[in-house]
Amino acid sequence: MATKASIPKGTRDFSPQEMLRRKHIFGTIEQVFRKYGYLPLETPAMENLETLTGKYGEEGDRLIFKVLNSGDAWKEVSADTKAKLQKGEEVHPGKLAAELADKALRYDLTVPFARYVVQHQSELTFPFKRYQIQPVWRADRPQKGRYREFYQCDADVIGSKSLLNEVELVQLIDEVFAALGLRVAIKVNDRKLLTAIAAISGQPDKVVEMVTAIDKLDKIGQDKVEDEMRMKGITDTAIASIAPLFRLSGTWPEQQEKLERWLGSLPVAQEGLKNLGFLFDQAGQLGGATLEFDPTLARGLDYYTGAIFEVKAAEGSLGSSICGGGRYDDLTGIFGLKGMSGVGISFGADRIYDVLMETGKFPAELGSSTRVLFANFGEAEALHALKLLRQVREAGIAAELYPDAAKMAKQFKYADDKGIPFVAIIGENEMKQGIVTVKDMRSGEQKAVKEEGLPALLGG
Repeated sequence: MATKASIPKGTRDFSPQEMLRRKHIFGTIEQVFRKYGYLPLETPAMENLETLTGKYGEEGDRLIFKVLNSGDAWKEVSADTKAKLQKGEEVHPGKLAAELADKALRYDLTVPFARYVVQHQSELTFPFKRYQIQPVWRADRPQKGRYREFYQCDADVIGSKSLLNEVELVQLIDEVFAALGLRVAIKVNDRKLLTAIAAISGQPDKVVEMVTAIDKLDKIGQDKVEDEMRMKGITDTAIASIAPLFRLSGTWPEQQEKLERWLGSLPVAQEGLKNLGFLFDQAGQLGGATLEFDPTLARGLDYYTGAIFEVKAAEGSLGSSICGGGRYDDLTGIFGLKGMSGVGISFGADRIYDVLMETGKFPAELGSSTRVLFANFGEAEALHALKLLRQVREAGIAAELYPDAAKMAKQFKYADDKGIPFVAIIGENEMKQGIVTVKDMRSGEQKAVKEEGLPALLGG
C-alpha cells in the first residue's frame, strides 16, 4: 500500500511564492541588522541535551525535542538498564531518556549563542554583536500562529552592560517594522520590578513561579493566573498583595509615579525604574512604533534579569507576540564564563508572515522572481531568443524562455500563473526586423522595441 503523503503536525511546506515573501522578511530584517553593526552567525540544529536543559524553566524543558542517539537507539542502552527493564524493575525515566538521547534540537537561538561565546571567547572581540536567522523546534501543541518548527531572527550584543544597547534595539525594532510597513507596539518591562513585586508579596523565593504565571495574563486572564500561582505554592495573602500590578494603567509617567509609591522603598525596584526611565527618555521619536510600559509583561524564560521586550502588531487579528527579548546578566555563567552580560531580541518570522498576509502588506511584485518570459514559437525562434535571454540576464533582469513551442494561450497562462509581468514575443517577422514585441501582462498593451533596447524597457 502506498504511503500517505503528509508532514508532521506543526510543520509546513512553503511554496515558491511563499518563499519569496519569507525571503522578503528575512532580507529586510538582515539589512537592518547589518546596518546596526551585527554580524551573521550559524550554530548546529542539534545541541548536546545538557546544553539546553535547565535553561528555559520547567515548562520550557518539557518542550525540547530530544534526538535519539542512533537509528537503533536501543543498542545504546546499558546492559544494566536493559536487565532491569526485562525483570520488570523500575528504572528512573531520566536515566533511560539520557541513555536513549543525549542530543536535542535547539529550542531557541540564545542558549546556543551563549554556548558559542564561551567556546570561542578567545577568538571574539567584545562587545560581540551577532545576528542569527535559523529554524528552532518546540514540542508545543500546534495551533494558529504556533508551530513546532519555526524560524527566529535574533540579534544580540554580549559583553556590555550599557543601557544604550537596549535603546539601540528599540530603534532597530522600529526600523524593521517600518520597512515592512507594519504598525507595532513595543511593550517593555524590567525583571527587577517583578523581583520587587515578589519581594513585597512576602514570597521572594517564588519569583520564578510568579513571573511564569503573570506572563500568561493576556492569554488566560487574571483569575486563572491567580489559580496557577496557588497551585505553585503562592499564598492568597501574597496574591492579594500584588493586586496593584493588575490595576496599573495610563502613560509611562503616570505608571512610573504609582510604581514609585508602591515599590520605591526597595533598591531593586529603584534600579528597575531608573533603567526604564532611561530607555523611555533616550529612545527618541520612533518611526512608526509606539513604546509602551506593560507592568504584566514577564517573559517566562528564567535567564532574563533586566529589561524585557515584547512586540505586538497594532493591526490584524493574530494578537500574539511577533518579536521579544531582554537583558540577561549571566547567561554564559551556566557554561563557566561568569559576568558576561548581554541583551538581545528575536523576531518571529512565521508570525510576522501571517500578519503581513492578513493585512496585505507584502509588495505586489513579490509574486515572481521572473520579470520577462520569452515566448517559444519554434526551434529557430527559440534559438534566436536564447541570445537575447543572455543579454537580458547580463543586465540583471530575471528572465526565462518557455521550453516548448506550445500554443500562445498556454504560454500566456504560464506567465499569468507565475506573476510574470512581461512576455517577449519574437516570431518570424520580429526576427527579420530585429525587434521584440513586449506584452505587458497587467495592462494587455503591446509595444515593439529594438532588440538592443529590450533591457532598458524592462528596467535593466
